[in-house]
Amino acid sequence: MKWFKRVALPDILLALGGVFLISLGAAFNNRAGLGNDSIGILYDGLRASMNWTTDQLGMASNIVNASLTVVLFILARKYISIGTLIYFLPYGLFTDINVALYDMIPYHDAFWVRCILCIAGNLLLYVGVSMYVTVDIGVDPFTGTVLYLRDVTGKEYRIVKIVFDVCLVLIGFFLGGKLGVVTVVASVAAGPIIQFLTGRMQRIYFKDKIATVQQESQVKGGKEDGYTS
Repeated sequence: MKWFKRVALPDILLALGGVFLISLGAAFNNRAGLGNDSIGILYDGLRASMNWTTDQLGMASNIVNASLTVVLFILARKYISIGTLIYFLPYGLFTDINVALYDMIPYHDAFWVRCILCIAGNLLLYVGVSMYVTVDIGVDPFTGTVLYLRDVTGKEYRIVKIVFDVCLVLIGFFLGGKLGVVTVVASVAAGPIIQFLTGRMQRIYFKDKIATVQQESQVKGGKEDGYTS
């Protein structure tokens, strides 16, 4: 089954690193108070509707990710894999760690520091998404939901993704999530930046993997030559 597909340890570690950076960006956006990305605003909206503090953002993200994963398990099990679990299982913990990390930064309440941390957080979030996509060991619960909706509606993935993101923003906002400049900028800049970073990372990562495979093949070939000679 796809769930139990063997995954190399470097792929798992790179995916986990990507998830950590994604949660870092979401946590920094939330704590800076300048707006959330389309997914972060849903976490923030659930947190606000439950009257939880920002320190409980990780719990809100766990509920959202777990709920989407259950829905996918029922309706589109083919989109759940080891990559899905690697994404959502540690996400809440990573978010709590990064919220605490933000609060440890000196002068984090100053406006100019908040702006810098937002920029840094979003860039790291995009790097994290690119890392997760590069290893290609599965999709996160949100992407899996978009793929399922694409299958059901028969529409292009790009169109379904845009409508889905707009719905996330609206739901998050009406639940009490913070809508701001980050939300607008992320909706425009995220796609092109992630596409650019993913292309670069794939060329570097798979170049190294191909080189490793070639070296192993040469070593194996050398051993076989030595054995038959």
